[in-house]
Amino acid sequence: MGNIKMLKVNFDDIQKAMEDVSRDMFDYFFDAETGQVISFSEEIMREITSRLYDSDFEDMREGIEYIEFDEEPDLPDWMLDEIDLTLEVLLNGEGRYVRIPERRASDAYQSMVDFIETVENPVLKEELSHALNGKGAFRKFKDVLVHYPVERKRWHGHNAMTMKREIRGWLNSLGVKPIA
Repeated sequence: MGNIKMLKVNFDDIQKAMEDVSRDMFDYFFDAETGQVISFSEEIMREITSRLYDSDFEDMREGIEYIEFDEEPDLPDWMLDEIDLTLEVLLNGEGRYVRIPERRASDAYQSMVDFIETVENPVLKEELSHALNGKGAFRKFKDVLVHYPVERKRWHGHNAMTMKREIRGWLNSLGVKPIA
């Protein structure tokens, strides 16, 4: 892995991307040159990948500078810009753009378990522990905290700190050292 690259990163943006585990609306990439998070609508990703893979993709990759659609699509400028950026990300093989992984459910669950250990109110502690049993643990956990605004705020702080550690580990695996 050689040299470590120092980059200014936005932990909140990366956290939002990692916590969007369904990825049904957007997908997220990390620009390893600038530290930026790039998000694309799944709709545009689907449209482009279907067009790319319909054509002879491998031949195209070698000498490609641009993609020509059969007819010029009549799209708003912001969408054309997003398509250009999406193509750059999809076709850039040098590893500049790295897909941001979804947060592992086990990591999120462990964060909730760790938080419960810090809760002093015995009633809340019991409710939160109970919420973690069975299906829908994440939702039930958050639903319990709605009734405890102070603890809810403390949970968000705890979760953000845990995520920051996870994000640092992930960035480190890419050879990136985040700077604040």
